Amino acid sequence: MAKLLYKNAEALIPVQKIVLEAGAAVNDKARTIRTSDIPDVLGAVAGIGVGGAAGLGLLSILGVSGLSAAGITSGLAAAGAIVGGGMVAGIGVLAAPAVILGVGGYALLASGKKKKLAQAKEALLQEAIRKHDAIIRQLKNELNASEERITYLNTLNLLLQGAIKDLKADLAL
Repeated sequence: MAKLLYKNAEALIPVQKIVLEAGAAVNDKARTIRTSDIPDVLGAVAGIGVGGAAGLGLLSILGVSGLSAAGITSGLAAAGAIVGGGMVAGIGVLAAPAVILGVGGYALLASGKKKKLAQAKEALLQEAIRKHDAIIRQLKNELNASEERITYLNTLNLLLQGAIKDLKADLAL
């Protein structure tokens, strides 16, 4: 099974740098590898409590009123009786809301983060495609540019191609 290349927003930073550099390359025809941030970019690219309250509330309702020793033990016994057990089973019954709500809350947050990351990847992919097209146009328009400039634009072209491929692969998972 394939694995995500960009597991979080921080992992997208190298691609963002490439896209920004491509934009700068298009806007500044004198820009080359020596005058750009490309060495940094290359280096970066190469390295590519609610449930607890519910349980406590149930404990105080099921047992002798209050949270005294008698109230706690009778509450645990009553909760355990729900599943055919005693006080020890009651601990599990009363902990269940905390666990369920905790896991549910985590799943909800993780799902939201995953959706937000996918949206960021999609936006970055579209921007990378636009910059890639712009770099290709620059290469066609600057046929008489210096060898250093052509090398710079070709390097950006290759980096953008790789970023586009990787973002598409991540979004396909």
